[in-house]
Amino acid sequence: MTVSVIVCAAGSGTRAAMGKNKLLVPLYGAPVIYHTVNTVFKLKTALKESGDELKEIIIAASPRDILELTAVCAPFGAKITEGGKTRTESVYKALKYVSGETVLIQDGARPFTMLRQYAECIACVKEYGSAVTAMPATDTVYIEKDGWTAHIPERNAVLTVQTPQGFITEDIKTAYEQAIKSGEIFTDDGSVYTRYISPARICPCGSASNRKLTYKEDFDGISAIIPRTVAEKDARIGFGADVHAFGKAQDYVMLCGVKIPCDCGLVAHSDGDAALHAVMDAVLSAAGLKDIGHYFPDSDAAFSGADSGGLLKHVVCTVAEKGFKISGVSVAIQAEKPRIYPHVDSMKKRLAELTGADETAVSITAGTCEGLGFVGEKRGICAYCCASLKPIDG
Repeated sequence: MTVSVIVCAAGSGTRAAMGKNKLLVPLYGAPVIYHTVNTVFKLKTALKESGDELKEIIIAASPRDILELTAVCAPFGAKITEGGKTRTESVYKALKYVSGETVLIQDGARPFTMLRQYAECIACVKEYGSAVTAMPATDTVYIEKDGWTAHIPERNAVLTVQTPQGFITEDIKTAYEQAIKSGEIFTDDGSVYTRYISPARICPCGSASNRKLTYKEDFDGISAIIPRTVAEKDARIGFGADVHAFGKAQDYVMLCGVKIPCDCGLVAHSDGDAALHAVMDAVLSAAGLKDIGHYFPDSDAAFSGADSGGLLKHVVCTVAEKGFKISGVSVAIQAEKPRIYPHVDSMKKRLAELTGADETAVSITAGTCEGLGFVGEKRGICAYCCASLKPIDG
């Protein structure tokens, strides 16, 4: 099944009274919308394991916030569309860009929605054709008329509705077309589906933690620590760096396991792959182990001209013995020569193969030093890496 996700971010946020769209207010060092979309983006990997595919993330934004939302959501490859004056109009407009067989619709102001809640909604849509995230109401609910109590429903029959909400794309498109024609205003998608298609299926995966940030007080008292899974709590991050000088008589350099044409090679005991050496040190650092000099000393002839890719595989096995696997790698390379950009895709693919990390969690950037220092003088190449590990059983 192909899945698209719409994130509603076109509101004004006036009820939060923060002077700007509440989705752009910092939360744990990043805008609220960043946390929401970041979790949605993780679906890309999670869906692969079930044979499904995340087709696209679509952000419905108000015109005044489009530039800022585009910048915040760019790392996730999200499409930004212009929303409407109401939530109903915004979803209707965003649905025009949906190409997945199934669509999930999510409030941008729910940054604490868990990955499993998205997954459970998708499973519910597969089985029943629709899915509305909900949980039992914890407060008694009154139906009011003209300021007086008109009806008090049984509390155990009342549910609190949340997002995400999922539907077969063609069905919800049809429902929203009817809703727009009627001019009615709806506050959630299940209501639209129920009115024009059929009763929406309740997906009982809602939780108190999946709160919607609506008022200023909703931001107050939030724990200083983002709710995390056990695996995330046990995650490790490490940093590594390496430098090699030009001077070897060969017509290429090795970077991230890829042979790149160059007028000379890098001097090293091994193949001189500065990028992979930085990766290895970052991974070993994250696992609390010693550096590559300890495991592959340049005094050992066995490592003379060694393939750094093979050494990295050994490092992967070493950290696995400690109970960890590589979950993400970010490499930054500084070089005046050779030109690295044309090879970045091949380098990412190779690095993903060597580390076992998903290619979407591998980043490679390259830049120069603007003529400054030994790199700027074309005397060598420098590489830096941040690597993250997670428990193998996490």
